[in-house]
Amino acid sequence: MIDTLLLLVSPLIALELRLDGQVDWQEYGLGLIQITFLFLIVKLAILFAFGFYKRCWRYADADELQQVAGLALSIVVLQTLLFTGLYLGQVGAIANLPRSLPILDGILSVLLVSSLHFSVRIIERSCQKRSRSFNRRDRVLVVGAGDAGVSLVREMQRHPHLQFHPVAFIDDDPAKLNLQICQTPVVGDRYTIPKYVRSLHIRKVVIAIPSLPGQVLREILEICNAVGVPTSTLPGIDHILNGQIRLSDVRDIQIEDLLRREPIQMDVQQVLSFLKGKRVLVTGAGGSIGSELCRQILKCCPAEIALVGHGENSVFLIQQELERTIQLFQESDHFLEQPLLGQPLPEQTPRLSAYIADIRFCDRLEYVFDQFRPNIVFHAAAHKHVPMMELNSPEAITNNIQGTKNLVDLALRFNVEAFVMISTDKAVNPTNIMGASKRVAEMLVLQAARVSQRRFVVVRFGNVLGSRGSVIPTFKQQIAAGGPVTVTHPEITRYFMTIPEAVQLVLQAAVVSKGGEVLMLNMGQCVKIVDLAKEIIRLSGYEVGKDIEIVFTGLRPGEKLFEELLIPGEQYEPTEHDKLVIVKNASRFIPGHLNPTVKALCEAAVRNEPDLIRFFLKQLVPGYHSQSPVPFTLPESIKLPAESSRAAAETSPTILQAASPHLSSAPPPRLANG
Repeated sequence: MIDTLLLLVSPLIALELRLDGQVDWQEYGLGLIQITFLFLIVKLAILFAFGFYKRCWRYADADELQQVAGLALSIVVLQTLLFTGLYLGQVGAIANLPRSLPILDGILSVLLVSSLHFSVRIIERSCQKRSRSFNRRDRVLVVGAGDAGVSLVREMQRHPHLQFHPVAFIDDDPAKLNLQICQTPVVGDRYTIPKYVRSLHIRKVVIAIPSLPGQVLREILEICNAVGVPTSTLPGIDHILNGQIRLSDVRDIQIEDLLRREPIQMDVQQVLSFLKGKRVLVTGAGGSIGSELCRQILKCCPAEIALVGHGENSVFLIQQELERTIQLFQESDHFLEQPLLGQPLPEQTPRLSAYIADIRFCDRLEYVFDQFRPNIVFHAAAHKHVPMMELNSPEAITNNIQGTKNLVDLALRFNVEAFVMISTDKAVNPTNIMGASKRVAEMLVLQAARVSQRRFVVVRFGNVLGSRGSVIPTFKQQIAAGGPVTVTHPEITRYFMTIPEAVQLVLQAAVVSKGGEVLMLNMGQCVKIVDLAKEIIRLSGYEVGKDIEIVFTGLRPGEKLFEELLIPGEQYEPTEHDKLVIVKNASRFIPGHLNPTVKALCEAAVRNEPDLIRFFLKQLVPGYHSQSPVPFTLPESIKLPAESSRAAAETSPTILQAASPHLSSAPPPRLANG
């Protein structure tokens, strides 16, 4: 009704403007009345046709502005055509009116009507601002005036009931200083945070830069801690779905954020072409690395994914999660953009198969391979806990070595195109059973690559934050219990990566490799575990030494002060990806007696002989130094002569046969060099 009144008045105002207020009513009066009602019919018809009255104007935004522009153009064009026809036909008194009247009236009508509707939003926001200006508990300073920060502020303004009131932006870009974005000023850079926290009565700081490196995030956090203001952040860019920022994404800063590095630049097309339409099998699918592999592989449009794992509950959980994701894709009216690759999923979504299987049992694995017929295998299943495997060495051998051998043999038999094994930096000059077992598993994969000339590759990286067995959950549990936090040694260091970062680089490594190489991930700078413990204590709201103590307990069995990344003799070359290094000559470090020694090693594991296990590992893995508290002495009958070289020890079938008396009675295979 109000719009109708405005549209009736609009031609009169337009005529007054056209004639500068000098209207001869005897000349123009009748024509004005006639054209007013004709124009009213045209304008209301267009407004209803464009769905103008189906909009909720309290949430009016840029989309409504575009609609208003289209309305103005349509009304002006139709009114001009109608008026021109009546004018040329000398219909009634309309011919006396100025020919510019339909244009002026069309523009004026749209301005009046849209101003009325947009005023609903403006008045509501003004009232909200006044009512909230007295509430300082939730006054927010947003760090980052980029896309993420602006999206976050808009979300805060749309949902005032969530008690977030954005007061100002902080941004290091000097070009943005003093600008107004979403009616929120950009007041300074990060170093002015203390000043504006006090002057603007800020109660919360939100760091809204998902791609912010961990070092810069630490600096901002230290500034905020110095003034005692609570600080939150957004997750990394690889966690944000569809690039959309929501208030629910705002969370407390976690230790993973402080170690965050620059976003990984992946070769999108290479990864897509590698996985698209393929049948992909993932072992250890319920684990932290395996489950993230499944999530990211799903985004690359495979034909089918086989989830293989020993723990039924963990496999069930990742299967349910992936099925929900697939259902979301199928039910959506439009394609969702992938967080990893930025590409739309095809209409035919991937299929899922779940197999509960222990990789140590070859018969079960053979059934899985026969049923699924994989094109690509990602091998993430392994025992990784160093002290636990030091005390349970037979399990490390049967799972990490026998399990890998079963998978490699089946991959060769079923003509798998690519086999990617996830290894660890602990395989480099290992001092523990776990690292040595992973090094032997690497040899098995590299040997298969050399024999088959297929894309069989090993990817090494260090500790993964948030993975099972990671030190972070242990620290959090100790803090929740009131402390103390236990660290084995004040100088112990480790390399850390986040789970998504590690998995993205694994996918890229699988693409870069041609087969028979070891690819190493650039882990960045190593981190002192004690510094990590201090950061977690601070993030938990406590003070080190005052609220929570740190206690040093000594190195555990098999544990090193620092992890090494280089094996003597390996040739490291850069790849096209700046975070991947390739070992070109990795296949040359495979002993000629690998297969019979692995057989003897696995049989020693079946018989639960840890000392014999260590003996065989020393024959296979140069640089392995056992930290077993009890020295192992071979019987006199199988001791090496004093003058014999290590090479002779590594190639002597007599030692293998004597040290493993329960081997088959068949003569041992002929070995290299002898």
